Amino acid sequence: MSSTFPIDTVRAHFPALAREDAGVKRIHLDNPAGTQVPRQVADAAARCLLETNANLGGYFTTSIAAEKVVDDAHRAMARFVNGSEREVIIGPSMTSLTFEMSRSIGRMLSKGDEIVVTRMDHDGNISPWLALAEDLGLTVRWVPFDEQSWVIEPAALEAVLTKKTKLVALNYASNLTGSINDVQALVERIHSAGALAYVDAVQFAPHGVVDVKALDCDFLACSSYKFYGPHLGVVWGRESLLEDLYPYKVRPQTSDIPYKFETGTPQIEQLAALTATIEYIESTPDAQLYERQLAARLIDGLRQIPGVRIIGITDPARYGHRVPTVSFIHDRKTPGEIAESLARKNIFVWSGHNFALEIVRQLGIDENQGVVRIGIAHYNTLSEIDQTLEAVRAACSGT
Repeated sequence: MSSTFPIDTVRAHFPALAREDAGVKRIHLDNPAGTQVPRQVADAAARCLLETNANLGGYFTTSIAAEKVVDDAHRAMARFVNGSEREVIIGPSMTSLTFEMSRSIGRMLSKGDEIVVTRMDHDGNISPWLALAEDLGLTVRWVPFDEQSWVIEPAALEAVLTKKTKLVALNYASNLTGSINDVQALVERIHSAGALAYVDAVQFAPHGVVDVKALDCDFLACSSYKFYGPHLGVVWGRESLLEDLYPYKVRPQTSDIPYKFETGTPQIEQLAALTATIEYIESTPDAQLYERQLAARLIDGLRQIPGVRIIGITDPARYGHRVPTVSFIHDRKTPGEIAESLARKNIFVWSGHNFALEIVRQLGIDENQGVVRIGIAHYNTLSEIDQTLEAVRAACSGT
């Protein structure tokens, strides 16, 4: 275990980690669904509500200050994804924004055009495209993930691309298996077919560096509450595309990007928190190696529990190809029974399909039961992993 990562310093930023229930500390391994926030993020939201609480467009002090909050958030997210602030759209959630963007993109499509979705994605990057296809008479083509590598293989993608393909929706990392796609290689093939690439980076963003320029994608979506921030979704879009896309907005709203896609009063206090989130991340040492070591401890421990089957990469040589989200099933205990048993010990994990509906369907897992999902963040500790393994063993043995 690395001794260089300052875990005690990191944990001191998160007040929620010290909370107890009946004298038992909470262990947050529910992170793929939403992380805890540093104090500076909560303080930024409170400060905005108390000091700059106004709508936009006024000549008075608080309105001018609120406009700066909005601009700062776009600049901060532009740094986070290595794009331009004109390319950053901020809204209530990744799913809501993807539905919105799908409608705008749909204005460029015609009956008979084809779009591609994958069996590896969260439904937030599937259902918007299925709904669009139903409305416009588009053809939907599906790409399965490889059950050995756990990723979308380029050959599988190429097999469904045609001259009629207009858009491919794919994810960076799975919220269930944790596996990371080679997005740059997949985008190259998508562009070779003349199609747009819409990337869901919700699960990758908390654990790796997002660089839209290096990926060369056309759109990239993420959620700040998955990387220690407020409940917001973000979509980066290539500037030339956003300029041409039709916005669904109220008439008085500006036609300038990115704000033509942010119709209505923004969640200004959350935007203040978003800027604080990016500043926190920029001030925190790289945690990828530390998280990988925790995940290795978790995976190795789960593999020693009789009846456990891990859904995802278990080869230590490929741990760099996954985020620290680990899902499993047991041959006797249901995921719900295991998750409930852990909850009684104040260990927070998820059970179910986790909106990765197509993954469990491809694997033949009962979608009503799903999996147990344990998700590590950079504020978790080795001790918490060991306590969780002990609790899983007890839950699986019925003790």
